[in-house]
Amino acid sequence: MSQVRSLNRVILVGRAGKDPEVTVMPNSGQQLAKFSLATNEGYYDKNNNAWKDLPTEWHNIIAWRALAQKVEKGVGKGDMVLVEGSIRTRKWKDKSGQDRSPTEIQAANIPVLDRRREGGGGGGSPYAGDRQSGRDSFPEAGNQGAPPFASAPEGEEPGFEEDPF
Repeated sequence: MSQVRSLNRVILVGRAGKDPEVTVMPNSGQQLAKFSLATNEGYYDKNNNAWKDLPTEWHNIIAWRALAQKVEKGVGKGDMVLVEGSIRTRKWKDKSGQDRSPTEIQAANIPVLDRRREGGGGGGSPYAGDRQSGRDSFPEAGNQGAPPFASAPEGEEPGFEEDPF
């Protein structure tokens, strides 16, 4: 038998697609922050001598408790962040009885790498807790559509309560 164990670890660097939504879970009183993160990849096309962007990938990010509070105060739409965490897939039934199974990144650490500021700029402290108002739009996403993280309709599960760690 092998002593090899598995590992569920994700590291993403991208821009927040919108300001985080913070809710307090009714059963536990724990804070939950949600936001979407856009990542872009591409390649250099030697035939056309130009950079080609691949479609934007959107990731649903969740953060619990103290990290949720830090995200609420320190992350805004357009900010470049590094998200370190693990992949989680929840399963539940909505009001109409349809099975739902969203895949999310449960964050363990979210330092801000660069702030999107009105009128250019950027490069703020990665751990600053000040939020700038009037953030720019999100040009890196192009016309890829809105971030996928929609609020759950009233009465439906917005996130899981248990902490597997």
